Amino acid sequence: MCEYCGCQSLATIDELTREHEAVVNLIGRVRDAHRDGRITLMAELAREIAAVLVPHTEVEEEGLFPAMAHEFPEQIAALRDEHRRIETVLSEANGPFLNDSTWPRRLIDTLGLLREHILKEQDGVFPAALAFLDPEHWEAVEAVRARVGSAVPQPLP
Repeated sequence: MCEYCGCQSLATIDELTREHEAVVNLIGRVRDAHRDGRITLMAELAREIAAVLVPHTEVEEEGLFPAMAHEFPEQIAALRDEHRRIETVLSEANGPFLNDSTWPRRLIDTLGLLREHILKEQDGVFPAALAFLDPEHWEAVEAVRARVGSAVPQPLP
């Protein structure tokens, strides 16, 4: 992931970036499972992705996005829409995937969208947040993170 703008020096952005990295690694494992025809494993990994994304999305949608929506309304609306589209397909890993022969392909396509979404955030939203958000906004983002936590373990010091 990128490191050119310095936004990862903020703990909030660093945490979101670590979650992105965890998701990207899981996407690779889903693709391997798909190649091997392991649909049940794909569903297990999709549930792991969803577990990482639940608090991650809350931090973005309740903390980061509201602070940026005034400056970037169309971009933030598009990112929120992508969140909903991704959540819909990931949620199908909780049951009906075995009865839906289209689900594995839809999951792979959705994970492609998720990968593009991550790049938009890494290369656009996070650097823009560094430039536009003031300390009050960052405190609001951090308050959401404190409330929802993270599914990704903290790195060792």
